[in-house]
Amino acid sequence: MYKEIIDGKKPELDKSIEHFREELGQLRTGRASATMVEGLMIDYYGSKSPLKQVASIAVPEPRIIVISPWDKDNLVNIEKAIRESQLNLNPNNDGQIIRINVPALTEERRRDLVKILNHKAEEARVAIRKHREAAWDEIQKAEKDGLMGEDDKFAGKDELQKVIDELNKKVEEIRTEKEKEILTV
Repeated sequence: MYKEIIDGKKPELDKSIEHFREELGQLRTGRASATMVEGLMIDYYGSKSPLKQVASIAVPEPRIIVISPWDKDNLVNIEKAIRESQLNLNPNNDGQIIRINVPALTEERRRDLVKILNHKAEEARVAIRKHREAAWDEIQKAEKDGLMGEDDKFAGKDELQKVIDELNKKVEEIRTEKEKEILTV
């Protein structure tokens, strides 16, 4: 019984990890990356759309992002969204494409990014803990309702903790990898 409860929570737990990865993709390191800008919301004919749905994004060189909108009328809206984002990037609009030069990070900015990274990692761990608590509550309720015995309840708790430990380990691996990427010149 507890296995079904834990298996039912795994998709939600995996979403927490995926969300963490997406959040980290938006953290600016010293290198250009399409993920830095692809989620920016662009005003597209009166509605908001992610940049990746209205333009192609390329990284031809380590410090340059090139954005080619499918409709050239959107160049101004894309440029405005980049300027208003918290990425501190300066887009260059030549009437056909937008070029973004990604400047090298200062040591102070790197330390700030590591703090943000650690905060996002903690948010991911909190989300995982919330899912663990929900699963544990379901296991306890199943035991109270007579659907499983006390031994199964504690076996479920141990199994659940193994899953959570594995996910926390994955969060830490992702965090460490991103920190190395940020601190590497």
